[in-house]
Amino acid sequence: MQDPARIMKMASAFYDSGVLFAASDLGLFGKLAELGSADAAVLAAALRLDERGARIILDACVAVKLLEKTGDTYRNTPESAMFLVPGSPADLSNAIRYNRDIYGAWGRLADLARTGKPVEQPELHLGQDLSRTRTFVMAMHYRALAIGRAVLPRLDLTGRTQLLDVGGGPGTYSVLLAQRHPQLCCTVLDLPGVASIASELIRSAMPDDRVKTMPGDYRETVFPGGNDVVLFFGMLHQESPESIIKLMQKAYESLRPGGVVYVLDMMTDASHTQPPFSALFAVTMALTTENGWVFSSDELRQWTEQAGFGDFTVQPAGANMPHWLAQARKPG
Repeated sequence: MQDPARIMKMASAFYDSGVLFAASDLGLFGKLAELGSADAAVLAAALRLDERGARIILDACVAVKLLEKTGDTYRNTPESAMFLVPGSPADLSNAIRYNRDIYGAWGRLADLARTGKPVEQPELHLGQDLSRTRTFVMAMHYRALAIGRAVLPRLDLTGRTQLLDVGGGPGTYSVLLAQRHPQLCCTVLDLPGVASIASELIRSAMPDDRVKTMPGDYRETVFPGGNDVVLFFGMLHQESPESIIKLMQKAYESLRPGGVVYVLDMMTDASHTQPPFSALFAVTMALTTENGWVFSSDELRQWTEQAGFGDFTVQPAGANMPHWLAQARKPG
């Protein structure tokens, strides 16, 4: 006889996400880090919450192992203290806010299947809604900080002096690379609403002007020439195959002979069903962008070769990461 437990668990999996997002937004983890431990009454008073409502969500946090409880007193788990307390070295609280913003879109997945169209307009987080745009850019910034520390040391930029970061969002990867390579100058190309926030982050991290923004639509904007490196980090998954080929051709034309293109992204196998996280991430992209999906590494190889690149390689970006890092070289 078949066991329904897996399907029932799947049907209620969003409970965990709802608790995580609410507890983070309410500041529970940060306040407990400040107090050490506290009961529901103290936390409710400190955060201006209803005591009964606070107790319910606190107990739910204990149930999903985000908090520990002794008697009536709550405290952060070691995991929450590391990843969910704002300002901690490994803080993910900003990184998860984009997931919170698209939480409602997932409830409309059937609409995507019926229409083939995203259920919310990408312009909301790409400049139209200033609050959503800032949340999106900051989430990408904090994610890039975590991903970049693992991935960027694997980029060989010996002798490279000019880098174009296409769809570079907050500019975090460019800043981290410029800090590692004093000879490197970087240009971050992204939409004006995104680039304005990126400029703030770049100015706060870089005392010189080796990282600059270039406001524009990378689909339409001519790439500046003379590059040694072009990055497509975490952005090709919102483009159609035809658009990706055009972007690869533009990258090829903008590179000096011997220049290299790097792609960091979720990727699947040829079936587009494995690994599971990448297949599900494709749903997120389809819900929120016109052409969002996740491509396979074999497809990426074909597109780079079609644009003229050679020496294509692809490998997992790192342990416990759902990303893949690919590179290809312009002959010469």
